[in-house]
Amino acid sequence: MARFEFRLPDIGEGIAEAEIVAWHVKVGDTIEEDQQLADLMTDKATVEMESPVAGKILQLAGEVGEQIPIGSILAVIETEGAAAADAPAKAEPVEEEVPLADGAVAPTEAQEENIPVTKVAEQAPPPPSPRVEPEVAEKEPSHGKVLTSPAVRARARDLGIDLSQVKTTGDRVRHSDLDAYLLYNGGTVAARGSTSAPRTDETIKVVGLRRKIAENMAEANRRIQHFTLVEEFDVTALEEARQIMNRDRGNNPKLTLLPFLITAMSRALADWPMLNATFDDEAMVVTRHGPVHMGMATQTPNGLMVATIRDAQGKSIWELAAEITRLSEAARTGKASREELSGATFTISSLGPMGGITSTPVVNPPQVAIVAVNKIEEKLVPIDDEIEIRKRMNLSLSCDHRVVDGWDAASFMQALKPLIENPLRLLS
Repeated sequence: MARFEFRLPDIGEGIAEAEIVAWHVKVGDTIEEDQQLADLMTDKATVEMESPVAGKILQLAGEVGEQIPIGSILAVIETEGAAAADAPAKAEPVEEEVPLADGAVAPTEAQEENIPVTKVAEQAPPPPSPRVEPEVAEKEPSHGKVLTSPAVRARARDLGIDLSQVKTTGDRVRHSDLDAYLLYNGGTVAARGSTSAPRTDETIKVVGLRRKIAENMAEANRRIQHFTLVEEFDVTALEEARQIMNRDRGNNPKLTLLPFLITAMSRALADWPMLNATFDDEAMVVTRHGPVHMGMATQTPNGLMVATIRDAQGKSIWELAAEITRLSEAARTGKASREELSGATFTISSLGPMGGITSTPVVNPPQVAIVAVNKIEEKLVPIDDEIEIRKRMNLSLSCDHRVVDGWDAASFMQALKPLIENPLRLLS
């Protein structure tokens, strides 16, 4: 038997240490050659460490979240026969994980099942008038699956409501049906819900991508003097145009609001280039970029990442929709390349229907501006001495006040108005 010390190799690019993100083995395990030992994160990328030898694990370097220096012992392995003390380490860099901005793109249909109940999956119709008492179904055990949306099913589960007991006003149970059920059975539901066991405390270590997000957000707030400007937009006509285009989209991807907003912003940034810029605050140099490389904040299982749509100003609405779908999926599944996760000159962030009325997004350095898309609401608006129901939406623009003046920010938002509120001008 021989004792082999596997040392953390020089990963390159001036890296002095790496953080242990995950162990895939434990002391006492018998491993094969090339078996994955651990995942380590540097400032540049996440690296998978594989064992150059087969044997039994005698010792591991530390706990998840600890930093270990280059050249230190990562694992001690007992091998059969003699083994080279300095066998080369096999490290395969995976796609760089770049946490950067607030928010996420609108969820895909496949994600709907995993979205928490606070997400507004669909706009609920108004609850029935209290003057009309809804008929409540007889309480019999359910023998079939009740038709409803994932959001309604999750809400009913959290409230302890058997969906088979809820009287529907259509072909499926909706939020308004749950509201009516709660109105006339509130006491029973409340009593049932109060018997649930309280959640226990959890301790979660902040490591890997989540640690990088925390560090980047703290650094951004420390170094950047943020200011946020919020402007309201009428998107009634834009929403109508989007629905018309979706009805005749053929093989094209379904359009969300994002491709239209990215098109509008790309055009406005051409006239206000100080927002499509990066700032080297050590050299005190601002670079105003010609092309718009639009960063798109994307929610992944490990945290927020920013995928980059290259040359967004030259893409059509349909091309942007396809690129949004492709990059979002690549980021969520960990298949995005390093180039696809870097190089953005301006960022857009959207929580889709979960977005609030307004928000204060954090600028992602070295960029100097970011826009957060808030949710659409129907409002009563006076137009030509009449009151109309219009769809309104706020955009929140945060800027680095060291290089972007309030005048530039306000002018950029005003340049967006005729594009967003007049889809014919936007699409021409």
